[in-house]
Amino acid sequence: PLPIYPATEALPSWRLAKAVRTVLDQLEPADVPDPLPEHVREAHGLVDALTAYRWIHAPENAEQWRLAQRRFRHEEALVLQTALIQRRARHRATRTAVAWPVPGADSLRADLDASLPYELTAGQERVGRDLARALETTVPMQILLQGDVGAGKTLVALRAMAQVVGAGGQAALLAPTEVLAAQHQASLEALLGPLGRAGMLGGAQRATRVMLLTGSTPAARRREILAAVAGGEPAIVVGTHALLSETVRMPLLGLVVVDEQHRFGVAQRDALRERQGVTDPATGAERTPHLLVMTATPIPRTIAMTVFGDLDTAVLDELPAGRRPVITHLVPWERRSWVEGIWRRAAREVAAGGRVYVVCPRIDAGDQEQGDDVPENPDGPLESRDAGEPVRSPAAVTEWAARLADEPALAGTDVVTLTGRMSGAEKDAAMEAFASGAAPVLVATTVIEVGVDVPEASMMVILDADRFGLSQLHQLRGRVGRGERPSVCMAVTGVEVGSTAFHRLKAFAQTADGFALAEADLELRSEGNVLGAAQSGRRSDLDLLRVTRDRGVIEAARGEAEDIIAADPDLEDHPALAAAIADRLDEESQAYLERA
Repeated sequence: PLPIYPATEALPSWRLAKAVRTVLDQLEPADVPDPLPEHVREAHGLVDALTAYRWIHAPENAEQWRLAQRRFRHEEALVLQTALIQRRARHRATRTAVAWPVPGADSLRADLDASLPYELTAGQERVGRDLARALETTVPMQILLQGDVGAGKTLVALRAMAQVVGAGGQAALLAPTEVLAAQHQASLEALLGPLGRAGMLGGAQRATRVMLLTGSTPAARRREILAAVAGGEPAIVVGTHALLSETVRMPLLGLVVVDEQHRFGVAQRDALRERQGVTDPATGAERTPHLLVMTATPIPRTIAMTVFGDLDTAVLDELPAGRRPVITHLVPWERRSWVEGIWRRAAREVAAGGRVYVVCPRIDAGDQEQGDDVPENPDGPLESRDAGEPVRSPAAVTEWAARLADEPALAGTDVVTLTGRMSGAEKDAAMEAFASGAAPVLVATTVIEVGVDVPEASMMVILDADRFGLSQLHQLRGRVGRGERPSVCMAVTGVEVGSTAFHRLKAFAQTADGFALAEADLELRSEGNVLGAAQSGRRSDLDLLRVTRDRGVIEAARGEAEDIIAADPDLEDHPALAAAIADRLDEESQAYLERA
């Protein structure tokens, strides 16, 4: 077998091979430090480093290069796992959190449980116990809570926050959009009832307050909230990026909950937690808030980092009673009669008391929106094509709101719009009109992607669905089927059969399992930049290792890395492994791992 190297016209593969052999033929075993400890090589039947280099650059047969690749995959996994675990161990050794005792029978959380009109699922009970035990320790909790759309993550998070605020601490919930933050405040207040009206008429004896802090919060209300939390009031503060402002001080912050973590950058997710940490005067250690990260559909990088052990994980693997499955259909733009049938079906849903979402990739024709409204657009330029027609611009909210207002099938039905450009008051008014049924058709961007909860909503129409990633599609579909009404999702697309986008949409239509969709997304889009801040994409900074294929290797390497760090935290007895970590991780990657 001949090795083929990435080459240029001026530097062909054969010349690179000759240069490699010039060095390789002179090497002795002592010249090549081996990052893999001998006991690891023996346990897995792996060759030493020099043999692996010889076999991968100058193999005598296919078996040699395969064994060399196998060895280098394990080395890569061990180096990365050891780097993660070493930094995590250092973080735990230098930082402490406040221990919040597990609530007893006379506690805010116990009162919350007693007030619920339904039983917790087995998964909610199990994850609740795990979180309670983690909050009870002085080791800063770092847990990723994974649950499919509608699995009840909000209630699990609220019970954890109740443990903290019930003991005199503060909790913060960070949401990616103002719409979602407002929905969270409403949901938490509805779940708490009198328990969320501390100091107010009708409030319970043991109670807290849920405060909302966003960019649209009026100045007077903002000053009131900032003064209350700075004074140490035990409360839950729900907010957007406004929570990351330097003016927000929460001296008793015990728990940070980040919802839909993939909508935040790494630095943004860390900012609130890092800035609110205070130094314990007795020990000099930083008191770091506990961290709970929630996601309904892990994006590819999230799966990768979960496998690599960046966070402890907790999984809600069942849906609460009453959640109905959503039937999904793909509708080609070229089948005009099918598209017209969508609006006849929408009229029937409205007549039966339902609500209909219509989601578009853009706000206005010609726009390319930023921020909350921009779709993931995983497959290239923002354009779509009907069969036999010139390039057609993707659907826009203003265009389709006007079209549906004139649609004969929807005659007499009011249509309302919702986009990221609207003010907070305009968004609230639009959602109120939609939820109440005054305007039962809502044309929106992905601003309604997560958290929006209208139980009467029974139909989701996604125009130019190929413009969205799998996680967005699944989240959008999760906006319906939240009540007793049978629900349907229509994904309208102009992609060619057999294309990558077609396979993604086919996977979306065939399964409602968010974790299965995330795996499909990982297969299609790669794990992204595992050691940096990039959230997803086709580029991977891994060499031979692949998350989907080598999960077993990664898990084995993780156990070995934990044993190595437990016995030798500074890798003094493993200099070759320490050198490999230093060589592999640049300054940006080192900084990322420190934050993670």
